[in-house]
Amino acid sequence: MSRREADEVIDVSALPTYVYGHRGIIWWGTAGMIAIESTVFALAGFTYFYVRSRVDQWPPSADAPDLLWGTLALAIALLSLIPNQWTKKAAEEENRAKARLGLFICLGFAIGLLVVRVFEFSALNVRWDTNAYGSAVWMLLGLHTAHLLTDFYDSVVLTALTVTGPWEGKRFVDVSENAMYWYFVVIAWVPIYGMIYLAPRLL
Repeated sequence: MSRREADEVIDVSALPTYVYGHRGIIWWGTAGMIAIESTVFALAGFTYFYVRSRVDQWPPSADAPDLLWGTLALAIALLSLIPNQWTKKAAEEENRAKARLGLFICLGFAIGLLVVRVFEFSALNVRWDTNAYGSAVWMLLGLHTAHLLTDFYDSVVLTALTVTGPWEGKRFVDVSENAMYWYFVVIAWVPIYGMIYLAPRLL
């Protein structure tokens, strides 16, 4: 095989510079981060139930957290999945205007969740340093809040880019993967909500 023939065989110039889903390296990076963070949440949950196994009264020396704010957060999080999916679809259709609108709507939901989260911390009925139960609850809520803030920051940057630029095709992939991460944030909240708000009333 001549050098020219070899160059023709390995010519990759026609390949796309970005792809969606599992064919793209960003998807694998996001999936890997989700796997790591899921392990962190699982360890925090294990800590919570370990503390529960060591005491007779649950929660110890505290009232159960108030249901209002946590339940409101759950409702907002679940409702946010609708614009999140719409934004993901718009990005994969490479519709910049729709993706921009979707990001603004998703930011509104994220801001709402963060505001409610402030009230959640005040309604836990226990300080982080009161006892091991307080530490476990604050750790669970704090970890999830850190993930909310991470996705919020990412969404702010992507939204700004849709308005001001520069904008490249691969940014649509970023919006799609940002939506995938938001799914993780919402899904993770369901068992955490159960641990913080329901377990003290059921266990």
